[in-house]
Amino acid sequence: MEKTTIHIKNVVCGRCKTTVRDILTGLKIPFSEVSLGEAILERPLTDMETHDLQKEFNKVGFELLQKKQERIINSIKSIIIEQVYEEGLRNVNLSEILSARLNYDYSHLTNLFSKSEGHSIQSFQNSIKIERIKELLEYDELSISEIAADMGYSSSAYLSTSFRKATGISPSAYKTKHLNSRNSLDSV
Repeated sequence: MEKTTIHIKNVVCGRCKTTVRDILTGLKIPFSEVSLGEAILERPLTDMETHDLQKEFNKVGFELLQKKQERIINSIKSIIIEQVYEEGLRNVNLSEILSARLNYDYSHLTNLFSKSEGHSIQSFQNSIKIERIKELLEYDELSISEIAADMGYSSSAYLSTSFRKATGISPSAYKTKHLNSRNSLDSV
């Protein structure tokens, strides 16, 4: 039987993947894998299953992506989130990862992303990094210099400058004030 990949907007974390698995199981749609932004089904969906699946996804803030451009944008976002959150991928060149995984020239991907989202891939990656830094600051387990090294910044000063530019305050101030002003990744 022919496997089918569906692309799902706003699946940005482990809990999201669990929710997708639960929905697919509840609708008795056989699948082999659920990852950030997509699921591999054991067979194509019927029209009724597509309708029911979209209805269930809408209840939890997910959306089936039908258009090729939407699927590519969603894949770019998922890869960036994975790259920022996966330890072994943080210091790998993003343009190489995107080109290799999506089989498109990076310049094509940047043009497509910028036209669709109104900002660059690099800007999106920086926003995701800032949200991850906020999370690490809230955990209060690592120093700012350890966070800088972990997130691929050349120094804690560079991290501080980037953080201040994005949030208006320094990482130290964020940490001591316990601001807890993180944004959900699907709103970035």
